[in-house]
Amino acid sequence: MKENVLDVLIYLFENYIDEDTEIEPDRALLQDRLIEAGFPGIEIEKAFDWLENLANLEAPIHGGHALRVYTARESEKLNAGCQGFLLFLEQNGVLDPATREMVIDRVMALEADEINLDQLKWVVLMVLFNQPGQEAACTWIEDMVLDAAPTHLH
Repeated sequence: MKENVLDVLIYLFENYIDEDTEIEPDRALLQDRLIEAGFPGIEIEKAFDWLENLANLEAPIHGGHALRVYTARESEKLNAGCQGFLLFLEQNGVLDPATREMVIDRVMALEADEINLDQLKWVVLMVLFNQPGQEAACTWIEDMVLDAAPTHLH
C-alpha cells in the first residue's frame, strides 16, 4: 500500500494529538515512530512540512459573506460534494470565510490529485484543531470524522 502525506497526518492525529498530553514528543522521536509504523521517510518529511505551514498560516481577512468561486485547479481537487460540504460548514457557523480559506490552502498543499469527502473532513479537523477559540467546532467535526452523531454548536 502506498502511503501518502494525508495518511501520515491522519495517523499522527489519531495517535499523537491529544489535548490532555502535557509533553509533546519531539520531531525525531515521532519520525522514528512513523518509520516503525511503515511510513516512507519522504512522506513523513512532507507531513511535518504541511503541519509547520499550517502552524504558520495566517487567516486571511475577509469581510462579510461572499460567494466563494473555486479556481479550475481547486475544482479538480475538490469536487462538487466537497465544495458543498465546505459551504454547509460555513452556513452552519463551523467555518468562517478565513478558516474556509485555510482549509482550501491546506487541501491544495496536498499532492493528491483529488480529495474525497472523508479526507476533507480530516483536513477541516486539523485546521480547526490548530485555531484558538474553535473548540466547539473542532469537537463537532471530530464527532463527524469519527462517525459519531454530531453535537449541536452553541
